[in-house]
Amino acid sequence: MEKRTGVYPCYENQFEVQTKSATTEPETEAVMSPIADMESFSVAFDNGVEEWTPFESEGWTKRLMTSKALTITVTGKRSIGDAGNDYIASLFNKNGRDVEVPFAWTFPDGSKVLLEKAVINVTNIGAGDSTGVAPLEFDVMSNGKPIFTEQ
Repeated sequence: MEKRTGVYPCYENQFEVQTKSATTEPETEAVMSPIADMESFSVAFDNGVEEWTPFESEGWTKRLMTSKALTITVTGKRSIGDAGNDYIASLFNKNGRDVEVPFAWTFPDGSKVLLEKAVINVTNIGAGDSTGVAPLEFDVMSNGKPIFTEQ
């Protein structure tokens, strides 16, 4: 595959969530499913930076990045019958390890970030104006170091 260059539309980013697990459903293989009807996403990096000011730096602060976290906030519409959308929506009332799930973000150039045990935090499921289409909104939060595969 030829390496892409230049600008691209945001819709070329793609997201998938594991909807079936060989652990919970031994008769099936793990299945990654896209999530239908998502409209926008934002990404936030929470970088832990340690600071110190030793005497020899003459008042200038030194820094070292010592930790990282990633949160992807996704908003879209609730689409009943779509495997990915249904799975995310089903997590709204769960806690603990029950909301940890493999989640993949594929970039337009084919590179991929896999969060093996992402924490899915459903923040809206169906609430809105009476004439609006029911939303599905959630945060995907890293839980340990992601696996990055470069194209």
